[in-house]
Amino acid sequence: MLLSTAQLFSRCNDLVELVLVTHVVDAITFWAQNVTEDKACEKMNIVLSEKCPSAQRVKGKPSPHKIYGACYSGDRCWYRCKVQKQMDDTFHVAYIDYGNEEVVRRSDLVELPEDLQSDALAKRYKFWGYHLANEQDSPHCSQGKSFLQNLIYGKKLRINMKSECFDGTILVQAFQGNLDIGEEVLKFKFTTVNLPGNRENPSPTKTPQKQTGLWPSRKPQRDSDGTSSLGYVPKLRPGVSNQKPPFLMEESSGNTEIAVTVPEAERELVKEIQQSNAEMVIQQLCSPVTEQMQNETETELQRAKEVQEKIKEIKKLEKDKSDLQNLADHLQQQLKETRLELEKAREVCPRKDECVEVSMESTLCERFTRLAEKVEAVRRNRERNKCTAVETISESIPVVVNNKIVMPLTSEILEMAWEDYRQALKQLKECQNKGELQNLVNGRNQACSVLLTAIDDFLLEVGGLPISDRLNTIQDISSSLMAVFGLIPTDDVQDQSLEQFCEWKTEKNRKFRNVCKATDNSLSALSDWAANTSKFFCLIEKTAVSLEAVGAGVDELLKQAEFDVCEELTVKFFEQNVEDMKIMAAACRIVMQHIQKEQNLLCGLRKMYEDSEKFKEDMVQWQNKSPKADELLHIKKSIKSLRSQLRWKLVELGCLEESDDLDLPEILRKKEEIAETRNALFQEIGHEKEQYIKLCELVKGNFPELLQLFPEADISSYLISEGLLMKSLDRDIFDAEPMRELSGRRPLVCTEFQCQKVVLKGYSVDEESEVRMIKQAAQYHRAQNQCPSFAMPLLGLFFGKSDPLAYIIVPYYSNGSLKALQKLSPLTPSEIGRVMRGVLLGLQRLHESCITHASLNPNNVFVLNRKQGIVGDFDFTKTPEQRAVDCGMVAGSISLVAPELRQSEPPSPATDMYAVGCLMLWLHAPDYTGDVDNEHHGPRLSGLHLDFKVQTLLSKLLVCSGRLSAVEALCDDYFLSHEN
Repeated sequence: MLLSTAQLFSRCNDLVELVLVTHVVDAITFWAQNVTEDKACEKMNIVLSEKCPSAQRVKGKPSPHKIYGACYSGDRCWYRCKVQKQMDDTFHVAYIDYGNEEVVRRSDLVELPEDLQSDALAKRYKFWGYHLANEQDSPHCSQGKSFLQNLIYGKKLRINMKSECFDGTILVQAFQGNLDIGEEVLKFKFTTVNLPGNRENPSPTKTPQKQTGLWPSRKPQRDSDGTSSLGYVPKLRPGVSNQKPPFLMEESSGNTEIAVTVPEAERELVKEIQQSNAEMVIQQLCSPVTEQMQNETETELQRAKEVQEKIKEIKKLEKDKSDLQNLADHLQQQLKETRLELEKAREVCPRKDECVEVSMESTLCERFTRLAEKVEAVRRNRERNKCTAVETISESIPVVVNNKIVMPLTSEILEMAWEDYRQALKQLKECQNKGELQNLVNGRNQACSVLLTAIDDFLLEVGGLPISDRLNTIQDISSSLMAVFGLIPTDDVQDQSLEQFCEWKTEKNRKFRNVCKATDNSLSALSDWAANTSKFFCLIEKTAVSLEAVGAGVDELLKQAEFDVCEELTVKFFEQNVEDMKIMAAACRIVMQHIQKEQNLLCGLRKMYEDSEKFKEDMVQWQNKSPKADELLHIKKSIKSLRSQLRWKLVELGCLEESDDLDLPEILRKKEEIAETRNALFQEIGHEKEQYIKLCELVKGNFPELLQLFPEADISSYLISEGLLMKSLDRDIFDAEPMRELSGRRPLVCTEFQCQKVVLKGYSVDEESEVRMIKQAAQYHRAQNQCPSFAMPLLGLFFGKSDPLAYIIVPYYSNGSLKALQKLSPLTPSEIGRVMRGVLLGLQRLHESCITHASLNPNNVFVLNRKQGIVGDFDFTKTPEQRAVDCGMVAGSISLVAPELRQSEPPSPATDMYAVGCLMLWLHAPDYTGDVDNEHHGPRLSGLHLDFKVQTLLSKLLVCSGRLSAVEALCDDYFLSHEN
């Protein structure tokens, strides 16, 4: 038969709970909190909101067993969680007090103290005897989750716990009133029934054949849902239909028992159970007998409610009584303690009275002694009581603000004169008509005359200014301010800050003077009393000081003196509070701004002074005459004459050597004459270069008209070629020896030029390649001058007068190429690092100048003293595309051509870096067979026994994309270890 409410509660006390649903996982699984945990949950939220914003952020890898605090994205509030998974700098967390999960950033995850590492407030529940009808990710399963969400989320359920799984999930039956939630989900086919064998079944599984009593039998509602074969489990019903159920007869006494015995936090659960059972009975009573039983039941329920109300009142009275009793006990205890203290005080008082008389004798002496010590401390403080920061700023303000140097008036006139002169020069440079040239030259000369006058006035005025001394002074002030305040920001501050600082300092001084004045007055009054007392005790002389004057007011004078002295000791001259520091910092920034502005002004004046002096010195020699190219033309005539002499003597030597009667002394004498003539010719060519340099400086500077006035000097060719082109040279004036072992691709000869052994590299040229060669050689020459130690220098360039050849003059390195050196004596691993580092430095300079080498191979890399690598020059007659696919781009059996070049992409700095990687591979593995990785189209590195740093670097260079640049490669660990 049915159990009464009290029996039901006592039997299911550990199995039935009333919970609040906080999260729905799927159609049969949800998370919920026990309703008794409401206050604990609210308290937890308050504590988390106070501690989490200031808590330490999680560092490193979090523990999956530890509880952390996370900021939920939905409401930006803090809740407890556990980390399920870490993904880079984000974490997948589960909120243990609610059951939901999300991904948070590291900045939203904090550490929690030990007092918050308690058990979760929410538990995971699952409907007992049900399984999901579909796969977890199916749309039908999502619909089931949404259905259950709408049905129970945020609502209170009565659950009957059946068992617990290994993962902590609790299997339950859930009811909302008398509504079975599991059956509702099953009704819409979101789940399937899977009853375990030990499920309680209070009645036979076989459907009754005959209806008896007043409770109609429940028939299955589903014929096609696949559950009819499991049998029908009817609800509980009474054994005799026409008798009042026993649980209603025992309900009144049961309710009283429950109200007295169960905790107040569980009464809501009892009420839910009572309401549920009452509703079930009311729905089943369908006959007049049922109506009668319903009325009786309602009466019993009403009585139970009245009993509960009375019990509440009784408990309230008992609680009030208990509180009053506790208060009475507490007051009684305080009374006892007070009596004990009173008795102790009575015992101590007689002893204190005895001590007072003894101590009175020494009190006055001690007070004067302590006062004297404090006065001595005040005296010391007044001597040293100055704030360093305030004094530093105060001393700096008049020096910086009042004694600054301003921009002289002549500087503005000088700037205007400079602008007019630059405009005249610009017109002169842009002039293409020789007929207008003279007028523009005269305009330039006139502007130059005005400029020189302005320069004289400027130099006269600025020369008298103490710029250097002033710079040193403000630099010393800046250093002293930085020593006191540290690094000072120079952001804009209002100029009123200095006035505010002065007013603030004045007010501080006034307050401190008032404190000092009060101290002086009280000590002076005490001194007057001491003087009168001294006169009174002097019996030698007659005094007008009375006895009343000696004793009157001495205690007040002493107290006032002690008070004022202590007040001055406690008051600092300048308290370092926030407001004071703001005022001082603002004033300091203003002073630093003035210092920086004046420093910029003075440095600008000094530079303007130096530039003006230099311009005046340069232009003094040209005030009465204009520069000419006469000396250069004279040198050219001398060169032409010497070249003719040299050719004639070479012809004479040839005749002597081909004569039948060899005259060896004459031949030797003729060779000496040829050597002298050749040296004289090379010396004149050096003088010619010096003249070209001077004229080019004049053209680039103040005399651009020289290009048109002296076209025969051909200054423009020298300018275009960056000084490389030497038209006075020719192949036949050199005493050259052919280099047959290196002349396989182009003629190479070795000779001496201007006391240096050089190599002449010949190239076949036409009109187009001649222009390209001059342009590319000049560009390379400019870049090489910025990094002279790591790229081969170009000594000169000339074109043959009797053949279509162009010659590049470069230094001679005996067996200096990387290929020759590796053949004779291979480099060691440490030497390879130093050599290739030099090559990268040279490439870095070329790449910064927008030059792609595209011809880096063992014949074009040179080594000096087995320590320094040098990037060689390249064929200036070819484009980078032509150089990159040259047949010489191999090292051993390794192709130096980057994969992208095989796909018709243009050469780039990245292709040069690929060649560097291949050269390093060849140097470290000279017997490499050249296997190609089909996936990356580069050399296969697997199976090579290379150093770890070398292998790592090559893996970054021999790739199709993301290749290291020269700068990045130099920062690699491999080259950093060879830096010194």
